[in-house]
This record gives sequence, structure tokens and C-alpha cells, in this order.
Amino acid sequence: MSNYNEKVSIIGLGLMGSALAGVLLREGYRVTVWNRTPEKADGLIKKGALLAPSAALAIGSSPTVIICVADYEASRSLLSSKETAPFLPGKTVIELSTGTPQEARDAQVWAKEHGIDYLDGAIMATPSQMGRPETLILASGPRSVFDKSEAVLKALAGGLAFLGEAVGNASAVDFAILSFWFGGNIGFLHGVRICEAEGFPVRDFAAMTRAIAPFAGESNEKMAERIFNENYDDSEASVRTCAAALKMIARHASEAGISSEFPDYAYRFLERGMDAGFGEEDLAAAIKIMRTSSAATTAG
Repeated sequence: MSNYNEKVSIIGLGLMGSALAGVLLREGYRVTVWNRTPEKADGLIKKGALLAPSAALAIGSSPTVIICVADYEASRSLLSSKETAPFLPGKTVIELSTGTPQEARDAQVWAKEHGIDYLDGAIMATPSQMGRPETLILASGPRSVFDKSEAVLKALAGGLAFLGEAVGNASAVDFAILSFWFGGNIGFLHGVRICEAEGFPVRDFAAMTRAIAPFAGESNEKMAERIFNENYDDSEASVRTCAAALKMIARHASEAGISSEFPDYAYRFLERGMDAGFGEEDLAAAIKIMRTSSAATTAG
């Protein structure tokens, strides 16, 4: 295989770290792995991975080190140990743990002080989806570091996206997408309860959500354009109209004997917009609620 002589070390063998190592092995990379619980490497060893006895030696084994642990604190703890210090200068470290944009910026400063080329990343997929042409990894940091890391990242995710040299971008967009994802998932679960209460097949409901996904994406793009231009007039779905729909969804929950927590929360959020005087503006105007310092009280 063309990548046979490429060496990569993977630090952290949870579900995602193990999946990353498995993909790289399949793609012909020479992979060294380390995990606090070495037994997690057994399956990878059978596929050709080398198990390092310490994180320091794993880092020393390859020019490129991918870290996929619980968070940035755990990552920094491993990298800043006395045993690891001699192996760090000249290494390329790709951080794929979950952290905030500020943590990414702090990590970049620390890495530069220790002679490390640092790239921050965020995986927008599940372990079983790694290695596909459409799988998305977000990356940010110095373009030169991205360029030399692109091949290994492309092996892991064909949909690799470079978000620029501002190193916090990957974490920021990760959190933005997860906010959209979790919000949608909570709404989906409430939809499941509606279907269960009314005897409609949940699988059919799920298929319908997939069918309307492109329209939801189009709607999001239109909302973003309105927000960018600060233009909330001529709405097809005003704050007041959406609030009324949520009020009816909450009423149904009461009638059906299911939780109304989700529609109640969403209605109270939009109610603040109506109280502020922009109930007739497009739903995108609700961004003005989030921009206020008291937005956190919405859930109260």
C-alpha cells in the first residue's frame, strides 16, 4: 500500500480512538497505539498495530501524533509529563479530543513553546462512520501544519474541512453543529412521544424526518442570510406563528399525558421575543433573544 511507510501514533483507545487506529491500519499506515488500559489494544495488535508501553514512547515512535482522549485536560496531562518532554520537539500533534475554542488557543500556545506543530480538530461522526468518503472532520490551525497532515486526516474522513488558521474554529463549529444536533434530537424524541401517544409508527415518522432534511437545511441557510443582513421582515414563519404552534404542541402533550417540557421551554423562549416587540418578525429574529445577557434565564 502507498502509505505503508507512514508512521502515526494514536493516544487514547476509546471507541473513537480505536476506530481511528483501525482505519489507518486498513489504509496501510504503521500505527503505534497507547492507552491507560492496554487490553483495549488487543484487537488492533492483531491487525498490525504496535502497542507502546507508555504515552511518551508512543509519541516518540511517530512524527505524527493523534490524541483522542476525554478532554483537553487529559491530553495536556499526558503531553506535559516529564517522561514525554524529550520526545515533543518537532512532532506534529493533531488534537481530536473535545474542548472549547479557548482550550484550543491555549493548547496552541503551549505547543509552540514546546516546539510542537499543532493542529486542532473535531470529529463530526460516530466511530462506525470513520473512514468513509463523506465523513467529516473539521480542522483549524496553521495552513502549513494542515497541509502536511492532510493525507492522514483524509484517510480518516474523506469530507475533511479546513476552517482556517484561527485555531479555535474547529471547536467553535463543532459546538455550533452539536447545538443544532442536540436541539434537533430532543425535538425528535418529543416527536416520537407524540407518535407513540397517537399510535403512529415511529419508524415511519423517522423516515419522514429524513425526507424533509434537505428542506430543513434550506431553511437554516435562509435564516442565516436574514441574520447576516439583519432583515427579519416579510416572514413566512414569524416568531408569533411559531410560538402559537409550540403552544398547541404543549396542549397536545397535556391531552395525551406526555411530557410537555420541550414545547414549554421553546414557547417561553419565543414568548420573550413577543414581549420584546418582534413577534411579527421572522423566526430568525429570535437570535436577538440569544444576544441578550439575560438569555440564560429563559429556561426558568
